[in-house]
Amino acid sequence: MPEALRKLIQSIWYLPWIWENRATKLAFFLLNSNKNFIEHLSNDIQNIKNKVGYCENCFWLTDINQKICSICRSKTRDSKTIAVVEEYLDFLTIEQSGWYKWLYHVLGGAISPINGVFIWDLHFEPLFNRIIDANQNIELILAMNPNIEWEATITYIKEEIKKRKLEHKVTITRLSRWLSSGYIEYADNVTLMNALKERREL
Repeated sequence: MPEALRKLIQSIWYLPWIWENRATKLAFFLLNSNKNFIEHLSNDIQNIKNKVGYCENCFWLTDINQKICSICRSKTRDSKTIAVVEEYLDFLTIEQSGWYKWLYHVLGGAISPINGVFIWDLHFEPLFNRIIDANQNIELILAMNPNIEWEATITYIKEEIKKRKLEHKVTITRLSRWLSSGYIEYADNVTLMNALKERREL
């Protein structure tokens, strides 16, 4: 097998959820693809690092030349409600369901010392600042995956809000039921809608 093809298979195989046989098939697909397609694909891959940035407000993805994302800039969003999520895929799953039009805050993960994720690695401080700067009462929907890390993260948020004397400015809610899959990104729209619609105060 040519060295270039072997290296491509190894690179594709490194991607999550891609087994060796699938990586091989994808590599041969690319080998037989139109040269223009390969060039466009190569540019698109480079551009996700060169042209994608993070919103300074909620840490969602945005164009590199935009400091604030389109959702945070929108005048039609419910600014009194912020859905706090762990990762970008959770954000996308909730947003693409199309049921609600509120704001978001992406933590970038959940507290998990065993996995090397600590408080200072996540976007907690900007979240607390959003509450402090708000000119109205805020509902924080902790739309997070139900696991040990979820418990630790929610406990920290609640303790910090109390410590900073922000209880009068914020109501904390959580999803009303465990998701059958255990992860928001795998939930179907109906299950997710019910979990959000019937959320409960903590």
